[in-house]
Amino acid sequence: MNDRSKSRSAARLAAVQALYQIEMEGTPLPVLLHEFHQHRLGATIEDVTYTPAEEGFFDDIVAGVDKRRDEIDALIAARLSKGWSLERLDRPMRQILRAGAYELIARRDVPTGSVISEYVDVAHAFYDKREAGFVNGLLDAVAKDVRT
Repeated sequence: MNDRSKSRSAARLAAVQALYQIEMEGTPLPVLLHEFHQHRLGATIEDVTYTPAEEGFFDDIVAGVDKRRDEIDALIAARLSKGWSLERLDRPMRQILRAGAYELIARRDVPTGSVISEYVDVAHAFYDKREAGFVNGLLDAVAKDVRT
């Protein structure tokens, strides 16, 4: 994995964490972005040094999901099993799916397979194999809706 790939992977994981913080605490977007730039991206926290993240890419995902949340949520909800709603998914899962769906919609410069596999990797940071498979299937379905 080259440095750009690593910094983008770090940006995706940080974006999911930032989106989670927005949903949990309602932190205003400019404050949140500043906090992540100053204190999180590439920082050392509790003796763990985080890979430097591509800031522009991180900002695009977080701001893009924030701006297009209704559109993104409708796309995800349309692909959930009957009887399931976005609200039934736990918060980290919602953020993983939102970030992945945003990239599929708005970042045509990133290949579909790369987007899906990257968010499956992010899911592995939070969940077991079953949930990572769910992310794979749902983002694949969203990709079929938004990319031809």
